Amino acid sequence: MKKSKWLSILVIVFGILVFNVVISDYLPVFLLVGGIFLVYYGFKGKSSSKKQKNSQTNSLPTLSKKREQSYLDSGMSYREIEFFRDTLNQAKQQIEQLQTNISNNAKLKAIDLRHDTIRAAKALFKELVKEPTRLNEANHFLYTHLPNMVDLTNKYIEINNHEIKSRETYEKIEESIQIIDQMAALISKDYQKFVSDDLEDLDVELSIAKQSIQRNRSYEENNA
Repeated sequence: MKKSKWLSILVIVFGILVFNVVISDYLPVFLLVGGIFLVYYGFKGKSSSKKQKNSQTNSLPTLSKKREQSYLDSGMSYREIEFFRDTLNQAKQQIEQLQTNISNNAKLKAIDLRHDTIRAAKALFKELVKEPTRLNEANHFLYTHLPNMVDLTNKYIEINNHEIKSRETYEKIEESIQIIDQMAALISKDYQKFVSDDLEDLDVELSIAKQSIQRNRSYEENNA
């Protein structure tokens, strides 16, 4: 063998021996540092995955060209369309959360049955989809009553699920139920107020129809 080859082999062997000594001396340190990195990036990966999932859940649905054109035809600007869609997307998530909360508690179910809260909220949502330019007429529902209802029911369920309840806890639970009941009534009123013009139009049409029926009866009686 050439001298250079023997020298290369000796360097490699020496390197391996030194490396083994270093590794054996500092193995616990390397394992600790490696473990920390694995745990950190493991949690980071889960957090990133969770954020991505939440982002996909909360993301706006694709706006069709037909729907976009209908918004533009109603006089809305692109900025107003974006604001409208963001607002309704948030309201949709709140309604879904409220429905989940109500379905998980008997007292909340009773309140919903009494005031038709979920039906009213969904119906008002559908009306807004059909008439986007009336968004400002639903301010109380969108920015006060609905989000407050969600927050109150969230907190109520959290407290109601406590394993041990004090007298003060029961008092707070009872007070919460009373406020939730009042808020549920307000949501129903929000819907009734929003469609009140439609009800007035129906009253007018019914009145005209009744008059027409009465005139027809009078005509038949006079010509009998």
